[in-house]
Amino acid sequence: MSRPELKNFRRIVVKVGSSLLIDAAKGSVRETWLAALAADVAKLHGEGRDIMIVSSGSIALGRSRLKLPRGPLKLEESQAAAAVGQIALARTWSEVLGHHGIGSGQILVTLQDTEERRRYLNARSTIGKLLEWRAVPVINENDTVATNEIRYGDNDRLAARVATMASADLLILLSDIDGLYDAPPGANPNAKLIPQVDSITAEIEAMAGAAESELSRGGMATKIEAAKIATTAGTHMLIASGKIEHPLQNIADGGRCTWFLTPANPVTARKRWIAGSLEPKGTLTIDAGAVAALRTGRSLLPAGVIRVDGQFARGDAVIVRDPDTHEIGRGLVAYDAPDADRIKGRSSADVMAILGISGRSEMIHRDDLVIGPKHGD
Repeated sequence: MSRPELKNFRRIVVKVGSSLLIDAAKGSVRETWLAALAADVAKLHGEGRDIMIVSSGSIALGRSRLKLPRGPLKLEESQAAAAVGQIALARTWSEVLGHHGIGSGQILVTLQDTEERRRYLNARSTIGKLLEWRAVPVINENDTVATNEIRYGDNDRLAARVATMASADLLILLSDIDGLYDAPPGANPNAKLIPQVDSITAEIEAMAGAAESELSRGGMATKIEAAKIATTAGTHMLIASGKIEHPLQNIADGGRCTWFLTPANPVTARKRWIAGSLEPKGTLTIDAGAVAALRTGRSLLPAGVIRVDGQFARGDAVIVRDPDTHEIGRGLVAYDAPDADRIKGRSSADVMAILGISGRSEMIHRDDLVIGPKHGD
């Protein structure tokens, strides 16, 4: 697959991290850099593209405004700092985009907003209406209420979920590094940039390193995870340096970056949600015959399931694995875990006799199932 060009995308999500937006020494916004980025956004917007921004920075800005000492913050301190910083962050984006005559809207989301179907659709609808009005949604995790147990953990994965939720065709992660290297470039001067990743293999995942910045929650590993979420759901992704001025124009001009490509066929909004689910509740391991059937578009029947793991309820997202434990897809299961375990390996006709109810004949219906590429493809 040849390298795509920025001009070919119509709906783009741009993720901006705290370490790019905030001057760590001063605790203030890097205004000159942000103005240049806003000019890039305005150019793309003026060409008729839908642009969304996923922006970190609320905790760092709040910390600066409140003059809090350096060092780790307790959970309630982070939440309170975010409450102050979110106002400053929203105002900052409103002003820099408003300078170009572009309206903006702040959307604060929590993990449940992308993982629970109804809330997912509500958030999707709000984003869609803002884009219809030609406003730029500025999206951030709602750090005032998020806890370690109910958070994305980093804005890379949040951006990937937003991109799939909004049916974006491109996600841009602006980073303090200009792409994925075959070895950590800080430690290996011979490390080479990988310009294009056609599929995310174990080898690609092994190249990811740790977070480099004190303001950053995520390193390359979280970016690879974001790429898996985005590309599985039909969204291209790229990692590019945000340390330069006009980073989006640099991408448009063919500048250094790493593209993560996805097959061209889009999937439905429902299947985007299933494919990108961050919190599958369990795993179904299936036999080779069931794997072959699923790859021809069939539903997963109880007879094809050989193992059930996890605590899940009817309607939860689960991972589907082949006999060699490779993940082949994800889907919404039709049975609670105990019942799924009782009927695994049995024919659909036996369900009534085993459970005492006439449940669905499928363990996962094909409409609720997303199958990934074959292992090794």
